[in-house]
Amino acid sequence: MKLGLKLLQERAKVGSFWWPYISNLPETYTVPIFFSGEDIKNLQYAPVLCQVNKRCRFLLEFEQEVKNVLKNLKPSEHPFGGQDVDASSLGWAMSAVSSRAFRLYGKKLPNGIHSDIPMMLPLIDMCNHSFNPNARILQEQDAGNPKMLIKVVAEREIKQSDPLLLNYGCLSNDFFLLDYGFVIPSNPYDHIELKYDGALMDAASMAAGVSSPNFSSPAPWQQEILFQLNLDGEVPNLKVTIGGPELVEGRLLAALRVLLSNDREMVQRYDLSVLKSLSAEGPLGVANEVAAFRTIIALCVIALGHFPTKIMDDESLLKQGVSVSTELAIQFRMQKKSVIIDVMRDLTKRVKVLLSKETTTA
Repeated sequence: MKLGLKLLQERAKVGSFWWPYISNLPETYTVPIFFSGEDIKNLQYAPVLCQVNKRCRFLLEFEQEVKNVLKNLKPSEHPFGGQDVDASSLGWAMSAVSSRAFRLYGKKLPNGIHSDIPMMLPLIDMCNHSFNPNARILQEQDAGNPKMLIKVVAEREIKQSDPLLLNYGCLSNDFFLLDYGFVIPSNPYDHIELKYDGALMDAASMAAGVSSPNFSSPAPWQQEILFQLNLDGEVPNLKVTIGGPELVEGRLLAALRVLLSNDREMVQRYDLSVLKSLSAEGPLGVANEVAAFRTIIALCVIALGHFPTKIMDDESLLKQGVSVSTELAIQFRMQKKSVIIDVMRDLTKRVKVLLSKETTTA
């Protein structure tokens, strides 16, 4: 927002050095803070709905703060040349920055690490995003040098008329939509957020046909491990994810393995890093691993049930022709549902492999 205020100030300044750049910035952005109320609801995904509401609330509150400061200033002291600054212009500035700024090295801190600082880079910000980029940004280390160079360097041979592509970051679609106003199909870094909750885990394990779970009432030794996983205690982090490169967040997987086991000695043989790893094949035995995977599959079914529409419904809505923001909202929720379905498919395959191994061994 600080950089956004600077942008508004330069936009209001007569003869600003940056005017040729600012005059070419989009007049509107496709980020959710500018969606209609109906299209915000169309996202159908609570964590992003919460973020959109938070940002809108911030802009409305900040508008009042700015107005309170500006009302007592003389015209000569007005930082925006007497122009009115409201939630709409603040939202435009914040979106211009979030969709175009790059996080680069700022000043060197006493510990030797550089602080991150958002910078708007004319021309460079015309490069689109790709997880398979053909170029990268290179910055000279001396942030104190007023003539510090920031340049785009080709990573491979680029043909004439080919677009220059940068990797904006290994981000989920939440960030791409909230900050940039687009959604990436089959994004390998997309995931869904769930709240770790004993009652929800009990419901999932019962739906999966897993007997006598201890989620709502873990034994003291199990509770101690939950505390180490930061899923218990005074200020636990109860947000867990499914999908993305990990497939299942390690903390959730470890919690399920531990709570679905009654063998304290066996559990304590393993380091937490092993219990959190999906690549560690059934450290607590095949039955435990199958129960954990089936519980996660049931969690996925519950998560899918929270979406009011199915993917087929969404596809038919898109075919009818809708506004840009409605299309984005529908694409976003379709990708979330696809993430859940992909996780279910992957874990179902793993369960089959585990059961076939157990049969072979028997």
